[in-house]
Amino acid sequence: MRIAHAELRWVRMPLVAPFRTSFGTSYDRDTIVLRMVTDEGAEGWAECGAEIDPLYSEEWLDGVDLVLRDHLLPRLVALGDEVTAARVKPALEPVKRHFMAKHLLETAVLDAELKSARMPFATYLGSVRERVPAGVSVGIMDAHADLLAAVAGYLDAGYVRIKLKIEPGWDIEPVRLVRKEFGDIQLQVDANTAYTLMDAQHLARLDEFGLLLIEQPLREDDLRGHAELARLIRTPVCLDESITSARDAATAIAMRACSVINVKPSRVGGYLEARRIHDVAAANGIPVWCGGMLETGIGRAPNLALAALPGFVLPGDTSASARYYTQDITAPFELDADGCIAVPGGPGIGVDVLNEVLAGFTDRVVPLSV
Repeated sequence: MRIAHAELRWVRMPLVAPFRTSFGTSYDRDTIVLRMVTDEGAEGWAECGAEIDPLYSEEWLDGVDLVLRDHLLPRLVALGDEVTAARVKPALEPVKRHFMAKHLLETAVLDAELKSARMPFATYLGSVRERVPAGVSVGIMDAHADLLAAVAGYLDAGYVRIKLKIEPGWDIEPVRLVRKEFGDIQLQVDANTAYTLMDAQHLARLDEFGLLLIEQPLREDDLRGHAELARLIRTPVCLDESITSARDAATAIAMRACSVINVKPSRVGGYLEARRIHDVAAANGIPVWCGGMLETGIGRAPNLALAALPGFVLPGDTSASARYYTQDITAPFELDADGCIAVPGGPGIGVDVLNEVLAGFTDRVVPLSV
């Protein structure tokens, strides 16, 4: 197929409540949505995982816009009528990294390709479940009472796993209080690179709380430090920011730097690489789960399909739309009575974009030269 039209939509959506991590506090979801149309009339959509500032990773929205327009899209367009999702990665390989920008292109192409074939993402990826258990990520709060109230609300809503964001000064005591108040719930923590190996003795104090895992405690480039930390604490170490490819996953596993992996398609360049990471982890007996980047329905839909693969044995950050938004730009995703969310079954990403709603949240539309 050939790309006939492409455009970037800069979107800003207010969050239902501020979301604070060790990187800072977000009040809105600023993102880029890519709309692509093929010469066959198929429409492909993708949502960028990058943020307004280069804090979670080296990528940021203005950079994604620039590298996509000037370097990535021209290489893809040069394929002419031979554009397929499988050809995206080789075509873009000469451009170093920029995984979140590459994810936009690959996902939009794959969405259009699968819509033409009338095939759902879940079928293409090899999903084995129609529903996936949903966890929720709880940000850093101003007070412990606020945290306990938030966790109580999420448990009442039906979430089957709670993830607490932590940072130095907000770690041991919040976890202790949540474990004491709510008992034997599935509980894990996420440090977003906020600690160093010198904090190992402090982080070992989390062992008494029986956590599922501690996510990305050290810098993303410190695999050796994570391997040493994993030796010093009993809480399973999970890597997030450190894993940008199946090769990274294989290296981390070989170094015993982790015993769990968080797979975020936007961080690794797309769903094809995400599936490769799943396969590498499964071959080594390492459980994986699907992380989140505050996605709207455009990004949440394919994440649910990925989370239904057999190796995704831990609840992911595949929360309901209402966790972040009063109004989503697709039909809202909702928790069922068992704390699960249905995997979309329609062709492509499986959901329709609500164009009028999207227009209301769009700051500007940038046509791309094809």
